[in-house]
Amino acid sequence: MSLLQSKGWVLYDGMCGFCSWWIPFWEKTIKRTGYGIAMLQDKWVREELKLPGELENRDIILLFPDGRKLIGADAYIFGMKTVWWSAPFGYLLSIPPFSQITWLFYKLFNRNRFLVSKVCRLKPMINRNSHS
Repeated sequence: MSLLQSKGWVLYDGMCGFCSWWIPFWEKTIKRTGYGIAMLQDKWVREELKLPGELENRDIILLFPDGRKLIGADAYIFGMKTVWWSAPFGYLLSIPPFSQITWLFYKLFNRNRFLVSKVCRLKPMINRNSHS
């Protein structure tokens, strides 16, 4: 997989049920803006980011071909700016104090995403083919 094939990659945690539902839900929109999608657990992603087998950072990552990364709420805010109908919200959320509030909500949700996944019965992408 080459970073040169797209404007960048949206990298999500395939062990998270919510993430495994949320990112593919937006796949058409993400791809229309010129970005690819991959799981943090994909071999090429681990090699590209030099991640160990057990990933410590389970945040969403927007990886650009030049190696730059946007992580967490910053990735979402940037993504919102690339879609015409969400761009006004993306620009608004990038202004302090809205950016701090967005990060606060992101961190709160990120810490509880496995509970949300369990309650909503959202299976992780990595385990979808087993125990259906």
